Amino acid sequence: MSDTHEIQVVTFGLGAEVFAVPVTLVREILDYRETFHIPNGPEYLLGLTDMRGQGVTTIDFRLRLGLPHADPTPSTRILVVDVPLADRALMLGLVVDRVLEVSTFRGDQIDAAPDIGVRWPSDYIGGVVKRPDGFVVLVDIARVFSSADVPLLSGSIAHAA
Repeated sequence: MSDTHEIQVVTFGLGAEVFAVPVTLVREILDYRETFHIPNGPEYLLGLTDMRGQGVTTIDFRLRLGLPHADPTPSTRILVVDVPLADRALMLGLVVDRVLEVSTFRGDQIDAAPDIGVRWPSDYIGGVVKRPDGFVVLVDIARVFSSADVPLLSGSIAHAA
């Protein structure tokens, strides 16, 4: 990447780890609230969250990334993002432990995902930024969900109606 390229991101925490998504994909940040449960969905699918009268499919982002479940706290937020698909954008609510800040990273600060020598589900890592207080993992949100997930998630509103 060119060092003149910059990207603005929203950083958020899951446990002790810090992740980020491009601010251009973030629609809104909501206080956590219970969801309208949708039966027979994948474990990480929590249900629907009301956003000004619109149902937003909401997932437990910790579970989707393979992290253990954590009970909501006063810092828990729902990050409403647009997931870019081939033919449209899918609006999803991602339950995260806490939203931290909006940051700007230069292209020369972003490294590729490290090769740790073993296979693990790291396709969703768009890059890693080293900061004095640790690492920030840039999430490629479109890669977090497999092609099998998309029909389940995009159809959840239709099934709940």
